[in-house]
Amino acid sequence: MKFPLLFFVFLYLLGISSAVYKQWIPNTNFEHISNWDQDRVPCARDVILFDSNEVVSVFVQSSHSLTNMYMPLNGEFIMAPGAGFAAFDGSSNPGCETASRATFSTAQNYQWYDPTLWHGATSLENLDQEKYIFSVDEERVPCQYDDVIFPPETSFRVNIASSEQMIQLRSISIMGQKFTSDNRLEEYMQSPSAQLQFHGQGTFRLSNVRCPDKSGCECGNTADHDRICAALLQNSGNQCPVATCKDPLKPVGHCCEICGAIISLEYSSNFDIELYRDRILHTFLNLPKNAGIQMAISKVNEPQGFLGNAPHSSVSFVQIVLLDNKTGSQIGTHAEQLAKDIMGDIAEHGQSFGIVTGSLKAATGSNWDAQRTDGHTSATIAATVVGVVLLLLLMGTLLLLYRKGILRSRPILHISFPWHRQRDLEPSEESNDRGFDNPMFDTPSTPEKPRSITHKEVLQGLGRLFKEERESGALQMLWIKTVRITPCGHGVGSEDQV
Repeated sequence: MKFPLLFFVFLYLLGISSAVYKQWIPNTNFEHISNWDQDRVPCARDVILFDSNEVVSVFVQSSHSLTNMYMPLNGEFIMAPGAGFAAFDGSSNPGCETASRATFSTAQNYQWYDPTLWHGATSLENLDQEKYIFSVDEERVPCQYDDVIFPPETSFRVNIASSEQMIQLRSISIMGQKFTSDNRLEEYMQSPSAQLQFHGQGTFRLSNVRCPDKSGCECGNTADHDRICAALLQNSGNQCPVATCKDPLKPVGHCCEICGAIISLEYSSNFDIELYRDRILHTFLNLPKNAGIQMAISKVNEPQGFLGNAPHSSVSFVQIVLLDNKTGSQIGTHAEQLAKDIMGDIAEHGQSFGIVTGSLKAATGSNWDAQRTDGHTSATIAATVVGVVLLLLLMGTLLLLYRKGILRSRPILHISFPWHRQRDLEPSEESNDRGFDNPMFDTPSTPEKPRSITHKEVLQGLGRLFKEERESGALQMLWIKTVRITPCGHGVGSEDQV
């Protein structure tokens, strides 16, 4: 028993000292091929073009021969040791025999609150090894207790406009220099280089402390949620991709709906979010069967309304988001199974970790079955409507034929319809089992020779019928409530509702 205890003590100490590092991805380096319109570094024979109004800082890592270069009016070139520019001497330049124009791409559109422009890791070593963490969109951008790193030997330009004009961080590293206090950072922000690297209405405030609450701290980017989502979706027409599962979920702090599972934890004062993160990592996510599942765990804050009204308060809880790499009918099922395993572990050991209760929501499986069910339902409704229309058409046709005397010659069934007009009722009528006198059958008539009826006659007859009924004001009485069917030669039949 001592080994597990010491193991979790070690994890607890690890949790206290843990951190999250956010590293800026794009740069404006001269040698970075994505910074040029031809997706290659300019050759010696090329004409190099910087827009005259481009405001940019460019880091040059090596020496380059130039034929001609148009430089920006407001910019700088930062030379690494041994780097520089020299006039092209006309010597052989393999791969660059033909001169062309090479234009530097603008860096004005890079935004601090674009989650696609950051990598996150729990250590500097993990950053170097590209072991990045998965987070909801708000937390992909630097949070208030994160360490921010602009990689050394890189230049950049970023818009730091913020909804609250104050970006809170633990520390920030620029060009290999780490800043942990506001005074030193403010001094740097007045330098010419910083004016080229940062623009927009925003400032930094550094705390140089970790999250003081062992149950976790909120990221602090909620006020910029719309800004984050707009930057994330700017290349997709501000539209989220359609989730392919039934009843997709939207985690707190995320921009779009997902397929997977969400666990919400209510916790006590004994809960330690880093300790519990390690519990999930070592007990579940490290198992081979759970390969391909991503997990994000953090404290979030969700507004709470009263009886559906506008939010009047908020509540903090721990949110665990699980995604898997399954597709089609299996999408989200692996994440859901892991969530169920975690919920089972909470039921057994949750109290020892300070977990009061947990709830699980899952969105799994393809939405094809739901679409197919909806299509079947629609087809059924359509068939029902068509059936009702045909029934009404048939009843109208029968009425027309009876009124014209076409079907009197060989009656097979005695059919009486309990609608009536005022002119057909006589004061002397008696109420009995027959219901009413039907002049269609009670008046003697001479049998006529049956003849066939054409479709044209039926349609013309229906038209005349509805015209007569409309002119007489009795059209509204044509709804049939009861049909009494009596076979010829038998007694009164039963009444069937139609």
